[in-house]
Amino acid sequence: MIPKRNTPQRRHRILALLSEAGEVSVDNLAQHFHTSEVTIRKDLAALESNGLLLRRYGGAVPVPREMIEEPVHKVSVHKQAIAQAAVKLIREHARIILDSGSTTAAMIPQLGRQPGLVVMTNSLQVATSLRELEHEPVLLMTGGTWDPHSESFQGQVAEQVLRSYDFDQLFIGADGIDLERGTTTFNELLGLSRVMAQVSREVIVLAESDKIGRRIPNLELPWSSVHVLITDDRLAPEARDHIRGLGVTLICAPATQEI
Repeated sequence: MIPKRNTPQRRHRILALLSEAGEVSVDNLAQHFHTSEVTIRKDLAALESNGLLLRRYGGAVPVPREMIEEPVHKVSVHKQAIAQAAVKLIREHARIILDSGSTTAAMIPQLGRQPGLVVMTNSLQVATSLRELEHEPVLLMTGGTWDPHSESFQGQVAEQVLRSYDFDQLFIGADGIDLERGTTTFNELLGLSRVMAQVSREVIVLAESDKIGRRIPNLELPWSSVHVLITDDRLAPEARDHIRGLGVTLICAPATQEI
């Protein structure tokens, strides 16, 4: 019998069983591995997110050959390095806000290792991904009005929910970083991001270096609201000096580190 907590080995065996049988069911897998159906559903969700199977009601089936041949979009090594550096800043039992965006989403696979974590988000994608973790954190959702442009909840209801809490850290991305003004965005809905910053003791911006110096009209967070900027190690020396001169802690994550 595979130990209950040996997740990689159990998931490898699930794929082997699927290959042998052509389909698997949640209840049979739970009995086979002597674990809960909740754990098996998380296994299947994780395997599906990696393109290794397709979930069906009550179980899973193999990925059709034509889908296997399709190219899989991967998170860049720079985003991965930034996400890893961000996760290292999280303390045990922290209460954090995770904003929508591809760079913040890259943090999610590592969040299941953080004991006692509480995560607030306005993103359905973030919420779904957090629910698929083996050891999922306590999840809070803002609710509010759905904005299809940012694929997240916005508006007064979301802002009121956020103001009911206080958080240790906010992790937020940016469409651009204006070296003079702060973080910028194409989205004209700015209120929720600013409330997120107001209710957080530490504001941590995640952005690849090619976004730094990009001028976009909508100012999201002024430099006075930013405590830490995490980017990659391609950032030019003069930009590094300028950002540090603003009193912002700058972390330039090397893309060669283990993810």
